[in-house]
Amino acid sequence: MKLVVSKSTKDLGLESAVHAAKLINEAIAEKGYARILLSTGASQFPFFEEFIKQDIDWSKVEMFHLDEYVGISKEHPASFNKYLTERFVSKVPLKKANLINGEDNPEETIAKLTALLSECPVDVGLIGIGENAHIAFNDPPADFDDQRFYKVVTLAPRCLQQQIGEGWFKSVEETYKQAISMTCSRIMACKHIISVVPYAVKAEAIFNTLNSELSVDVPATLMKQHADCTVYCDPDSASMLTKELIEKFA
Repeated sequence: MKLVVSKSTKDLGLESAVHAAKLINEAIAEKGYARILLSTGASQFPFFEEFIKQDIDWSKVEMFHLDEYVGISKEHPASFNKYLTERFVSKVPLKKANLINGEDNPEETIAKLTALLSECPVDVGLIGIGENAHIAFNDPPADFDDQRFYKVVTLAPRCLQQQIGEGWFKSVEETYKQAISMTCSRIMACKHIISVVPYAVKAEAIFNTLNSELSVDVPATLMKQHADCTVYCDPDSASMLTKELIEKFA
C-alpha cells in the first residue's frame, strides 16, 4: 500500500482522478477497453468532481459499483444508484453502466452481477474506507475468505451512524439495515486499487488501517496485501498519523 497525503481536499480530488485516468487509459491502450468499480458517499465528492473532467475515451469504459441498500428506490436521496447516475453516469458517455437497483430481487441481482464480473477482471477499483474501516459494506468483523462476488449484509450500528452523519438519513429508524455488497475477496481481485479518504471523520480509520496488522476488525487492512493500492488522504484524514507512519507508506 502506498500513501499520498495531499495538500488539500481539492488537491486530493485532482491527484486521485489523474491517477485513475492514467490507469484506465493504460488498460484501454492495452486491451481496447477498461472496467472500473466505483464507491460512493460524501468522501468521494472531490474525486468525482475531477474524474468527469479527465481525458478518457469513456465509450470504452464499463462501470460497476460496490454496493446498494436492499429495498431502496432509485429516487431516494440516499440511493447509490441515484448518486452515481447524477454525479457520474449522466456526465460521461460510458460504454456501459452496471447500476444496482435496490428494489430488484437481491439474489437475482447478485447472480447477474456475478455473471458479468466473471467475464473479465476489473482494472481499477475506487474503494473508499468507512469510519469503522469497512470496505464496501464489509463491516467489522469482515469475512476475508468469502469467494462470492456480492452478498447481502446487515449493516453495523456505526455504519448506520455514518450514513446519518453524512446527511443521507435523519435517524436510525429511516436507514436501510441491509445492503448488497461486493465481498472483500472480489475487491482484492481488482488489478489496481485507489482509495480516496478525506475528512477528519476518517482520521481514526486511516490510523487504524496503517497502524494495525491484518485484522478482520479493521477491514481496510486487507488492502495492504494488494499488489497495487494507493490511499489518498487530505491533511484532516491524515491528522492522527505520525511522521514515521507516513514515511513508511510514502
